Amino acid sequence: MIDEIIIATGNRHKVAEIKDILGDVNVKVIAMTDFPNYPRTVEDGKTLEENAAKKAKEAAAFFKKWSIADDTGLEVEYLNGAPGVFSARYAGDGCTYEDNNKKLLSALHGAPKDKRNAQFRCVIAISSPEGEVTFAEGRIFGIISENLAGDKGFGYDPIFFVPEQNKTFAQLDEKVKNTISHRAQALQKAKEIIKKLSEN
Repeated sequence: MIDEIIIATGNRHKVAEIKDILGDVNVKVIAMTDFPNYPRTVEDGKTLEENAAKKAKEAAAFFKKWSIADDTGLEVEYLNGAPGVFSARYAGDGCTYEDNNKKLLSALHGAPKDKRNAQFRCVIAISSPEGEVTFAEGRIFGIISENLAGDKGFGYDPIFFVPEQNKTFAQLDEKVKNTISHRAQALQKAKEIIKKLSEN
């Protein structure tokens, strides 16, 4: 039985997105950002799955509650899947979103459009207080644009162009993004898992 769940991330943008999508689940959603003294998880996994599971399990053990965590990676074809698991710190520890975008655009300088294909992949881990983990995954395909466009969202959103929408993620209305994004897809699957857990 689950009646409360901790969002194991310090990223306030992710907290807002996750709360919005899980809003109609009959479970109290608690943001880890409400607890500034919580020790930060060292994300040293080699895969998105490893990092998501580690964050969820550590939070679940610390709070003795169910926990949900994600790890998200931008995988660019021209760069053989990079930045991947290093997406959040692509430009180095303590880097900003702007730093990461600049480095990626620099790495793709001169790359033809048909080589700029990319996918955002999100892996969500749901952990019980005892450390049992269930995964959900979502992905969306796009193209890395040559210039930044839009002022919504965060991270690589200004350069991730979605052909079906003819816009970057940063140009999309939040409600639209929260319907089609990689994290939205993963969260919809996670929501079904959480609903079943709340009913048992």
